[in-house]
Amino acid sequence: MAVAPPDNGTPPAAPRNGFDRYFEISARGSTMSREVRGGLATFFTMAYIVVLNPLILGSAVDGDGKSLPIPALAAATALVAGLMTILMGVVGRFPLALAAGLGVNALVAYEIAPEMTWADAMGLVVIEGVIIGVLVLTGLRTAVFRSVPTQMKTAIGVGIGLFLTIIGLVDAGFVRRIPDEANTTVPVGLGIGGKLVSWPMLVFVVGLLLTLVLVVRRVKGAILLGILASTVLAMIVEAMGNIGPSFVNGEPNPEGWSLNVPTIPTTWVDVPDLSLLGKFNVLDSWSRAGWLVVLMFVFTLLITDFFDTMGTMVAVGQEGGMLDERGTPPRAREILLVDSIAAASGGAASVSSNTSYIESAAGVAEGARTGVANLVTGVLFLLAMFVAPLVQVVPFEAASTALVVVGFLMMTAVRTIDWSDYEIAIPAFLTIVLMPFTYSISNGIGAGLITYVVVKLAKGKAREIHPLLYAVAALFVLYFLRGPIESVVL
Repeated sequence: MAVAPPDNGTPPAAPRNGFDRYFEISARGSTMSREVRGGLATFFTMAYIVVLNPLILGSAVDGDGKSLPIPALAAATALVAGLMTILMGVVGRFPLALAAGLGVNALVAYEIAPEMTWADAMGLVVIEGVIIGVLVLTGLRTAVFRSVPTQMKTAIGVGIGLFLTIIGLVDAGFVRRIPDEANTTVPVGLGIGGKLVSWPMLVFVVGLLLTLVLVVRRVKGAILLGILASTVLAMIVEAMGNIGPSFVNGEPNPEGWSLNVPTIPTTWVDVPDLSLLGKFNVLDSWSRAGWLVVLMFVFTLLITDFFDTMGTMVAVGQEGGMLDERGTPPRAREILLVDSIAAASGGAASVSSNTSYIESAAGVAEGARTGVANLVTGVLFLLAMFVAPLVQVVPFEAASTALVVVGFLMMTAVRTIDWSDYEIAIPAFLTIVLMPFTYSISNGIGAGLITYVVVKLAKGKAREIHPLLYAVAALFVLYFLRGPIESVVL
């Protein structure tokens, strides 16, 4: 359950030592045990990226028909996630973990790489990270963040909570896409054919109910205990039923486990393959794909990373009660700077742009309030390079319970939005609903901010719009129209 910081009327506890003073553990009403517990919860809810990112990037080929080796992708994914998460903890001192961004990696794999080589594609990611870093250092990125109205920031956090919930339900197989041949207008449904007929789904349901009971009873470590208990149950079920993965020899097995089969690994330690580090090129893509294509790719990467991180840091700060009266977390500039370094580092290591992860909210829900939780999560990622088999024990059906519970906790902030004021309520509504319905944080933020500007102008209240929001809205218009623009000018 989320742990609130000390009341404003209660003076913060005196720091116990220099470590406490630097990370403000006592000042933020936290303890070492809460930070460690939160770091563990964050790692277990996002450890899937060590397996999933290599599968996404490794399944694609570049313009020369070459693919990236999955073992090397797994090792580099864990390495960069570990280092950048620790850097965020030390510099940003905020419980926000980083790893290869989902969505961005698919863009790199299936749209950018086929137009050039893998090294060229990763070079564009490096360029994008450098540009974002410049925007942070000049103060522009922080200024844009602060220009967004407070209630819109709240809506962003709520929307991400719903986004997390649907991610958890879909990853666990509890909600599934209905095949086109079913001849129905309903896009998704419950389980398989409207029924919960598989053992993995039963594990998810039992794990979710257990976690919710622990949360209601305010048991410390409820979310982490739910993940661990669900994993143990999954291992028992697999040992008894020999269910297997959701794909067998390329053929779908709807009743199988998602992402990982929960069995005791035969190999516990592996030597990491770091051969992909430094395999990027920032020049050749311009001559091979053409400067217009490259500019559109860089712009798409930039706008996605820019606003995904903004939404994520608001949502995580909101969950932990760490935002100021303007909806801004502490050390926002440092947080954004580390995020830009992570974007460039991901490209330099050939694992795509690294960005802030909303799964960090699971750690905050367990009590994390400082960068100490990041130290725990980061070290676990570094260890994952060597003990990847252990990371591959937890299936989606066990880890997704945390995402659903955290989604509920983040949803509770919706009560602070003034729904009687249509000028803020309508943009907030679109922000909230479009994130889960389009499976994109950026889409929700973009639609909300464009609508906010349009509504204010329609009401003759142009002076209430921060000047930067006009530019942001215009950029999002280009973002949404990039398909038609590409077809006309390319």
